[in-house]
Amino acid sequence: MVGKIVGTGSYVPDTIWDNHKIAQFVETSDEWIRERTGIGKRHIAGVDTTVSMAIEAAKRAVENAITNGAIASGEEIDAIFVCAVAPEILLPAVACEVQKEVGAIHAFAYDMNAACSGFVFAYNQAVSFMNIGMIKTALIIGSEHLSRITDWTDRGSCILFGDGAGAVVVTAASGPLGMVMHSDGSGGAALVCSHDGKMKMDGQKVFRFAVKSVPECVEELMRQMKIKEEDVDYYVLHQANQRIIEAAAKRLKVSMDKIPMNIGEYGNTSSASIPILLDEMNRKGMLEGGKRIVMAGFGAGLSWGAGYVLTQ
Repeated sequence: MVGKIVGTGSYVPDTIWDNHKIAQFVETSDEWIRERTGIGKRHIAGVDTTVSMAIEAAKRAVENAITNGAIASGEEIDAIFVCAVAPEILLPAVACEVQKEVGAIHAFAYDMNAACSGFVFAYNQAVSFMNIGMIKTALIIGSEHLSRITDWTDRGSCILFGDGAGAVVVTAASGPLGMVMHSDGSGGAALVCSHDGKMKMDGQKVFRFAVKSVPECVEELMRQMKIKEEDVDYYVLHQANQRIIEAAAKRLKVSMDKIPMNIGEYGNTSSASIPILLDEMNRKGMLEGGKRIVMAGFGAGLSWGAGYVLTQ
């Protein structure tokens, strides 16, 4: 049993900070940021919150699934998982707030925090529940208000992050099962944030970790599933840094034609980056015709993982 994407949605705040805006806070430039990260702008929440962004992305994903004829209403959703690094509220869970707004009255709902790996971890968890017969349909959301924990005086990290939310509706389908998830707590000091503080990151350590871990977990997944590069239509990777993505493609010997990117528009939105990208791909018609997708995420923890998903 594998997951099949039947609906997608996303939401990003209207306020946009380009690289020239960031240069007002720290010594940097548009050229410097683009050369090192590929990022040109990022969306910044004003009145938006982790909850409000999650709800809007979820509503759009559910509406898309209904339009596609995959579900009749939110009542068919069995589980809701929300991945969020720094929600403004601790209780109730963001996922429960989403459940209330999308009419998923039969769903159980809870939040997860696996940082930038969160969406992939949540998807793999949903597929695990599908394979034991516990659920048939899941709503998976990444919603991140990172600007509230970003240190806007730290040039090494403030150039990277943005806010936004992405969501997918996934149903159980016949197909090959594959999932990879890893953690290494001994490397956790590379990216930290306390409840009342700002993110602190060792950029070089995170970069080296990502360049190594992404291709390794993708290759592990493909060995596990006994599939080859030609069996995959797209590799959807966490949008952290264009250099990381290009380095992973080189190590995997995969053409960049198979690795879509949108980091230039949104920056690093943590667990929201993969579902936002999937929604963009969906709206462009890239998910039509039953595509086979390998997703990979990596981030704080340290954590990294990969999952295999189909489309309609």
